[in-house]
Amino acid sequence: MAGTRVGNRIIGADAPVTVGWENIPKVEGGPAKLAFFTYFQPVMLFALVAFWYYAPNSIATATTAIIIALSFRFFLICLEMVMPRHKSWQLTWKELCTDLFYVSLGYTILRIVDVYIGSEAIIEFIQSSYDWDNLSWFTGMPLLLQALLISLIFDFGQYWMHRGMHNWYPLWLTHAPHHYITQLNINKGAVGNPIELFLIGLGIGGFFDFLPRAALLAASIGLAIGTYQHINVRFNTPMWWRFLFNTTEHHSVHHSQDFQASRSNYGATWIIFDRMFGTCVDGEAEKLGMEGGRRMQIKEAMYFPFSDGWRATRDWFRSKTGRQTGVPAE
Repeated sequence: MAGTRVGNRIIGADAPVTVGWENIPKVEGGPAKLAFFTYFQPVMLFALVAFWYYAPNSIATATTAIIIALSFRFFLICLEMVMPRHKSWQLTWKELCTDLFYVSLGYTILRIVDVYIGSEAIIEFIQSSYDWDNLSWFTGMPLLLQALLISLIFDFGQYWMHRGMHNWYPLWLTHAPHHYITQLNINKGAVGNPIELFLIGLGIGGFFDFLPRAALLAASIGLAIGTYQHINVRFNTPMWWRFLFNTTEHHSVHHSQDFQASRSNYGATWIIFDRMFGTCVDGEAEKLGMEGGRRMQIKEAMYFPFSDGWRATRDWFRSKTGRQTGVPAE
């Protein structure tokens, strides 16, 4: 397999990857269908931003945000069932039950851990140790600008955390289970080892004493953009959206079985950081996963960082001491 040159890399030499927007299939049909699958994403983004900007304080709460997020995801699950991007990605009962396990893990145990030792605890410590009045000029910016900066700051941190997970072996051990998924659907972002899910959730956006409304606005931006990374639905996404934001196409390349392709498109919400640092690949892939598409079971995903880390440490020690498996040192 020859692959396609993108910058200094050859993409698609190990597994099929479609490179370039012009080579990606489009949704076809009547005017109503084309309009829906072309403008659905931008309309939802602007609608959510408008809601959180204008909604009265009585309903602009975290509870409302959770209800909107769950309802939005339920609608997208239904959309996946009737309009799948790839039939090979169609949700099965086994996949659904596995996904729900990871989703519930994120809303319970990981949420509790985050309060005590995660980003919330770190932010509380820093805020109590620094005179934040020095940044009043920053927090006094217009509400929409604050929300945009929260989103960008958080995503910049996520970009480097994610990139580090692919380039530093100890972090890769925690991230590897997520790359054993063999299909994309709306809940696949929650699939992975708990340590990785904890680390990827660390962000610096909350270090600034932003208005709660600005934080809700930023969360709505992430919901209306980042949600589509793991979705089995094809959209005729506008080119400006594809240039600014991480899409399903981008993320499918990141999950490709092709090694070089998997080391691209690290952004969470924004793809502009990948464009800035030379890690962006525009395209898509259908065959996902590692080891030829082997599906990792929940049990293995839980202990993988420890078992594989121990194995790598043991092999390193043996190479340094001259010992090999089953062969005593001379």
